Amino acid sequence: MKTRSFDGAPVSEVGLGCWQIGGDQWGDVPETDATDVLKASVDAGVTFLDTADVYGAGRSEEIIGRFLKGYSREKFFIASKFGRFPRPGMPGNFEPKTIREHTENSLKRLGIERLDLTQLHCLPMEQLKRPEVWDTVRALQKEGKIARFGASVESSAEAEECLKQPDCKSLQIIFNIFRQTFAVSGLLDRAQKQGVSIIVRLPLASGLLAGKYTSASTFGPNDHRTINRNGEKFNVGETFAGLGFEGGLAMVEKLKPLVPAGYTLPQLALRWCLDHPAVTTIIPGARNPAQAKANAAASDLAPIPATTLAKLREFFVRDVKPAVRGPD
Repeated sequence: MKTRSFDGAPVSEVGLGCWQIGGDQWGDVPETDATDVLKASVDAGVTFLDTADVYGAGRSEEIIGRFLKGYSREKFFIASKFGRFPRPGMPGNFEPKTIREHTENSLKRLGIERLDLTQLHCLPMEQLKRPEVWDTVRALQKEGKIARFGASVESSAEAEECLKQPDCKSLQIIFNIFRQTFAVSGLLDRAQKQGVSIIVRLPLASGLLAGKYTSASTFGPNDHRTINRNGEKFNVGETFAGLGFEGGLAMVEKLKPLVPAGYTLPQLALRWCLDHPAVTTIIPGARNPAQAKANAAASDLAPIPATTLAKLREFFVRDVKPAVRGPD
């Protein structure tokens, strides 16, 4: 596993996204399965774990906390998020007292004294513009409860707003072959010049880019791929890249001829993210150890040929971007 610098700290360039461990929006995930995924990821060299207080209303953090007891704390870079917890909900979640309370609760569930990173979790634009929100995380940093802070965003406009904060150390973005706007617009380059780390979520577009789904594929009743296909629960771009399931399947078929020899489709998708120098780490999820190991192996893949990269950008601009729903 290769590493990259996250504000001076070395992290695995392939991390683990722990949304699915919450067990409430990716179908049921027993704790034994979650622990097996965590162990397989760590055995493969993963050191970057990304979670949030809202994932299973704390369940993801609790499972990670129990897992961490078997390891040295210094082995990991632990990132969490605040702002979407169900209690008290929005807009109360964005008040300084609640931000502090939610951060302290995350620390307790994780069993650690300090987060390596806390992130504003897809806050509405009006909240990103409130000085009180940023001042609160700065206070938490001064108190030693967080080492650094950043933001998980849903759109380029939100990312631009966060970049106005000189001490914002990271942006977590939806970025994959079907969601290339951050690269096409030059925002990735600007973030890199500013020293802002980039965390890539949904590099496989909710599994579309694994290339295994068909029109007959189904998902559980508590899976966002069932309940958020049209943005019923949250930003539509978080599910199937905003293309919809059927539209996404059609795009996968158009994409397959562009996969070069020596790569599978999921390998191409993960390597494509890593081939952007501005990207610090990617955080695919996994439901079993085999998936975790396959994701981690993307670090060892050869860079994608420049000719293929050019074709993939042309494919996005010509075919994909006009079909994407939601903010980009």
